[in-house]
Amino acid sequence: MGLRTILVTGGAGFIGSAVVRYFISYTNYRLINVDKLTYAGNLESLESIATNPRYQFIQADIGDAKAMARLLTYHRPDAVMHLAAETHVDRSIEGPKVFINTNIVGTYTLLEAVLGYWKKLDKSAQARFRFHHISTDEVFGSLEEKGLFREDSSYQPNSPYAASKAASDHLVRAWHQTYGLPILITHCSNNYGPYQFPEKLIPLIVLNGVEGKPLPVYGQGDNVRDWLYVEDHVRALQIVLTKGRLGETYNIGGHNEKTNLEVVQLICQLLDELCPYSTYIPHCTLITSVVDRLGHDQRYAIDASKISQELGWKPQESFHTGLRKTVQWYLDNLPWCQRAMKGHNCRERLGIRI
Repeated sequence: MGLRTILVTGGAGFIGSAVVRYFISYTNYRLINVDKLTYAGNLESLESIATNPRYQFIQADIGDAKAMARLLTYHRPDAVMHLAAETHVDRSIEGPKVFINTNIVGTYTLLEAVLGYWKKLDKSAQARFRFHHISTDEVFGSLEEKGLFREDSSYQPNSPYAASKAASDHLVRAWHQTYGLPILITHCSNNYGPYQFPEKLIPLIVLNGVEGKPLPVYGQGDNVRDWLYVEDHVRALQIVLTKGRLGETYNIGGHNEKTNLEVVQLICQLLDELCPYSTYIPHCTLITSVVDRLGHDQRYAIDASKISQELGWKPQESFHTGLRKTVQWYLDNLPWCQRAMKGHNCRERLGIRI
């Protein structure tokens, strides 16, 4: 496709930083990382590539229309990968407003800036340009024991977070259908891996286990998620960006359905093995049932056959290999975790607003 410069929004977040690290390490693209640096944005996650001449970080808010227009005009990207978003479901239950402002209004503002930029490009540059919107399987709601989310599944979001991402999906599609903006949309299942902010399940359980704190499991722990190793996700995003059909949606899943309780038990087994001198062995004795999240979706599972058949992508990591890598990374990088958490109370219980 001849892409040269990619502007990534939210490139200091968990998935965004993985995108930036991967693209700088394994492609020849120039990466412009635009991030507001909210609590979950962490430039330490990008130290390995921070001095690369093909990388530049700019602190800016996607909701700032003038800033977005200036950045687009100055850096002239061939593609925008839009990952900037508030993502934690529990936080959306406690305070939905910031999710509405960032995920919906922010996406609208960015789309308007991108559309204005795209219209001024010459014909060849317009044909080359892509706006890639990275979304979530949570927009589809909850599944029963059987069935999978397909690209044409009905939208039935059940949390403020999921509703805000569903709205952003609709905006992106509308800007394609109405104004001709060349877009791609991807929906991913639960990501995990290194550099994830410790409010999410896997790093939370690892860190609590190391410290001998309770390992909280919502309700009976029988809620099911499909787990996707973040580097597998990033490889899929590159393939979609460069080979995906314009206007299409692609689902990206790890083929790793596990209940929350199973995930926590597997982490406990790894902690027992990798921390043989811990005084908390067996770590499974720390598992504690807590009041369930409001509106907790029962099951997510993705049908990733479209991206597999059309674009040749498949995940390389099984859940067991990816989880082992992830747990080991957190054990090896406890100082990073402590710095990331400082001042954020990120292991407090949220999602129980009445």
